[in-house]
Amino acid sequence: MFRTARFAAFAALFASSLPAEEFRWAVTTDPQTMDPHAVNSTPVLGFLNNVYEGLVRRGKDMQVEPSLATSWAPIGDGEGWRFTLREGVTFHDGATFNAEDVLFSYQRAADEAADTRSWFASVSDVVIVDDYTVDIMTSAPNPIFPGSIANWMMLDADWAAANNTTVPDKENGNYATLNTNGTGPFRLTTREPGLRTVLEPFEGWWDTAEHNVTRAELTPIQNPATALAALLSGDVDFINPVPIQDVARLQQNADVNVIQGVEARVIMLGFPHEADALKYSSDVTDANPFADPRVRLAVAHAVNVPAILQTIMRGNAEAVSQMITPTMSGYSAALADRPAHDPDQARALLAEAGYPDGFSFGLKCPNNRYLNDEAVCQAITGMLAQVGMRATLDAMPVQNYWPELRADNHDMYLLGWSSGTLDAEHPIRFLAATPDEEARLGSWNFGGYSNARVDELLPLIQSEIDPAARQAMLDETHKILQDEVAYVPLYVQPLLWGTRSNITLAQRPDDFFLLRWARVN
Repeated sequence: MFRTARFAAFAALFASSLPAEEFRWAVTTDPQTMDPHAVNSTPVLGFLNNVYEGLVRRGKDMQVEPSLATSWAPIGDGEGWRFTLREGVTFHDGATFNAEDVLFSYQRAADEAADTRSWFASVSDVVIVDDYTVDIMTSAPNPIFPGSIANWMMLDADWAAANNTTVPDKENGNYATLNTNGTGPFRLTTREPGLRTVLEPFEGWWDTAEHNVTRAELTPIQNPATALAALLSGDVDFINPVPIQDVARLQQNADVNVIQGVEARVIMLGFPHEADALKYSSDVTDANPFADPRVRLAVAHAVNVPAILQTIMRGNAEAVSQMITPTMSGYSAALADRPAHDPDQARALLAEAGYPDGFSFGLKCPNNRYLNDEAVCQAITGMLAQVGMRATLDAMPVQNYWPELRADNHDMYLLGWSSGTLDAEHPIRFLAATPDEEARLGSWNFGGYSNARVDELLPLIQSEIDPAARQAMLDETHKILQDEVAYVPLYVQPLLWGTRSNITLAQRPDDFFLLRWARVN
């Protein structure tokens, strides 16, 4: 029943018999670019971790481990970090990796044009000590810095210069948008955006391969039913995600496995804090109701999160009260309660804020980025309407979604955030710090939320070594964000991967799929 015309055409691509070591997988969101510094998103960074590498990396257990640096140590009394680089590493084109590439990759990843520049907000300088030693200086002690750069990937300085790609260009693209030259376990051989991307093992990789993959092909399939049909027929070996409504059925099928976990991603609603007026309203044209925290709290009371989890997520997700999950460092257990579903309280708050009859506005949502994202937004639209908040839903592919948010072309919007460091500092820096391009802060704070005390606490959180003192500052920050309803956290997204029964792989809570752990048995 899943065999649509689109799937028939897709299946024809795999009509020939393939060797056992060939691996094919399907995702709903094609990586937007092959440039590791152009777009800071899981589809891009997760895929490119197969091709590029950083100074450090995270293992199957998400612990930080050596990669292109063999060791690192603090400099002086918190002035920075010294990284000792791995010798004998080559890029895919045969060039030697050394300290010049680290300095160049810092300059490129921290450039104004880079979507990764916020990662380096605390960096004051990068100094080459010798060919295989680099000092990364910070403006203040930063004990979590090594873990914060696990996805900072190294480019060859000479290759970038030769191909006129010394800075990223996420708007128009350049050579690095479609081509790669990393040091990682796989090299890119074919890139056809929206159609297929092919990787092959890099024989010169410095590490020992755990995989047995001879060729890997990624195919974006936006329709979950089509992807599921491809998995069931054996045309692909792995899909991400599995449609929630099919999990129970698949678990009874001996030919496939469902790998289920909890992602380090919180799904939340964001608001246009700094806007003078709504962009999509027919009855409030000279004001921004969402600038009032009472209105934002009304949203929190109006959205029935338990109902979303029960019906749309089929019990596979958990409600959350903060921008991180309870398993992450810096979570505030004392602030675990979220606003209860209370439409009457929502109406009272709207009336108190001066909107007794509610108001109209726009709700932006992706339709191919998060699990059941459009369905969740449709449900939220109905729930808000019950208290007089009349949302016009605009759901779109993620490649169009991010430009809309960055252009401030939104009222309320849906956002998912996964803390790359598994620490509360990460979303505070990206989502809650006052946007400041020069300071490289708040780069995903699309609504322009700003609180002076949060801005004051952030560098203290980043530099504090004493765990109890640091947690106290995080508790204060979480409470400010809750009291002001900076965002409305909804739930922690589940991880639902599907494989053929002969496939083994590792699932991490950051939703990164790494081919170096995949085996075809």
